[in-house]
Amino acid sequence: PEVEERQIEAWRGMTPAEKLHIVSELVRATEELALAGVRVRHPRAGEREQQLRLAALRLDRETMVRWLDWDPEREGY
Repeated sequence: PEVEERQIEAWRGMTPAEKLHIVSELVRATEELALAGVRVRHPRAGEREQQLRLAALRLDRETMVRWLDWDPEREGY
C-alpha cells in the first residue's frame, strides 16, 4: 500500500505532457510485444502480412475486410 500511494503521488505531480509521454511509450511497447507475437506465430510472414495481422488484433473483422481486403477469420491473426 505504501508503494502504491507513492506511485499515485508521483503521477499527481506530473505534468500532462509527462503523463502523455508515459502513455505513448506504453502504447509503443504494447505494439512491439504484439508484433513480436505475430512474428512468433507466423515466422515466414513478410512485413505487409505482419502489419495486417497486427491490425487484425485491433480492428474488427468488417473493417479489415472492407478497408484492407484481409479476412482475419480466413487468414488468421
